[in-house]
Amino acid sequence: MHSMKKPSSTEYPEIRPGQSIELLKELHILTRDGKMNQDSRRKLKQVYHLYQFIEPLLQEVRQEKNVLTLVDHGAGKSYLGFILYDLFFKSLHDASHIFGIETREELVTHSRDLARRLGFAGMSFLNLLVAESITSGELPAKVDIVTALHACNTATDDAIRFALAKQASHIVLVPCCQAEVAAVLRKNKGAALKHPLAELWRHPIHTREFGSHLTNVLRCLQLEAHGYQVTVTELVGWEHSMKNELIIASYKDLPRQRAAARLQELLQSVGLEEMGERFFVD
Repeated sequence: MHSMKKPSSTEYPEIRPGQSIELLKELHILTRDGKMNQDSRRKLKQVYHLYQFIEPLLQEVRQEKNVLTLVDHGAGKSYLGFILYDLFFKSLHDASHIFGIETREELVTHSRDLARRLGFAGMSFLNLLVAESITSGELPAKVDIVTALHACNTATDDAIRFALAKQASHIVLVPCCQAEVAAVLRKNKGAALKHPLAELWRHPIHTREFGSHLTNVLRCLQLEAHGYQVTVTELVGWEHSMKNELIIASYKDLPRQRAAARLQELLQSVGLEEMGERFFVD
């Protein structure tokens, strides 16, 4: 029950018609009394900026098939899933579904409660590890879109592994704080320094930055080696991390050999052969 009248698109032209005011409050995009401030407007702008990249993918799948399935990995509080459901899925009135996968049980419980309160029946939240989610009977054998927004370190790679196993048509990734590659570069630094390219990561701060950049380069090559067309752009205005790289991969059954060969050559040239399993190619 709300004693206040709902904000209208005239009052707040930033809010799209039909958006759930209750959800916007839960996400702190609106204040508890339904008001907008400067911080609210910035958050809403961020949401729409991300949505403009994902909506065309949703539309494309929708044109090809009636029902679409999206899985959000490392969902956290399912911020992304709720926004996508509110802006796109809730108007479909069919069996289209969003699954949020999260390892922290309390966040899964919170999201289930919120979806129930909002009447978002086409959302499910599963307390699973990625390895479990690949084989879990609670998820369909194939999914259309996989997202992973600021899934930390190797969680992004786990989401890629899931997407490949589920033959996803589209994969949307915003990686963050990837440290694994940098750790291996650091460990193998002594042997690698014979090569002049190793100057790129000789100093510790460069090891971290180069390792982060290299991780995403390897991910892109891995996806291309599985037949995906990959675009990389910047997600502007997000304060969660310093690097806001947005990787979008769409399955086009493209030639794979060159990308697979490049991936292997790159791993060898920087002394990362031991990471071949993480950036696996069929």
